[in-house]
Amino acid sequence: MWGLCAFISNGIQLIIVNNCKESVWPGILGNDGHPTLAEGGFHLSNGEQTVIEVPERWSGRIWPRQGCCFDQSGKGSCQTRDCAGRLQCRGIGGVPPATIVEMTLGTANSALHYYDVSLVDGFNVPVSMVPVGGGVGCGVAACEANLNICCPSTLAVKRQEKVVGCKSACLAAKSDKYCCTGEFANPKRCKPTIFAHFFNVICPRAYSFAYDDASGLKTCRASQYLITFCPPH
Repeated sequence: MWGLCAFISNGIQLIIVNNCKESVWPGILGNDGHPTLAEGGFHLSNGEQTVIEVPERWSGRIWPRQGCCFDQSGKGSCQTRDCAGRLQCRGIGGVPPATIVEMTLGTANSALHYYDVSLVDGFNVPVSMVPVGGGVGCGVAACEANLNICCPSTLAVKRQEKVVGCKSACLAAKSDKYCCTGEFANPKRCKPTIFAHFFNVICPRAYSFAYDDASGLKTCRASQYLITFCPPH
């Protein structure tokens, strides 16, 4: 493992670590108006890490893919969060369910960095985002438990009899009530479902439904963030 101190710079860096027993293929997507970093995807074997330089005020998301197989041209498929059969997602968000790391690293109105680990699109791999330094008040965003082990059968996604993902209630029901859309697209009408409560009990530092800001949203102003797939738990 490389020492974190070796990468201190004036910009913002994401140190992405695969602590899982199996390979992970991170996918990356910039939000509207923001670049897609690292061509949108790459491979990390067990114990491997990489460092990505991030522009100021970058906004986007990172997610883990597992069970992938690609040929030399980068074409293939993944069991979870596949992005059109590509190694490099290049602007494609991928098919849920998957655990998502979301971030907005400053805006024109605020120097603060906002970030979270979201289960709104379901779950596939435990993930954490931890600031390196940053001072008092910096939060840890995380779902460190393996929800696949205890996923309700109505939400479970299986490949070859193995649970590889756990759907959110929105993904399973596809209704405005569960997705916080339509007439439910506001904090007063959008309430956590029994499945959101299930996610929240096991992963209290992650978003369990669309308006779960109190549990999920974290803030900081650090120069480095450590994103770990399968963090120690």
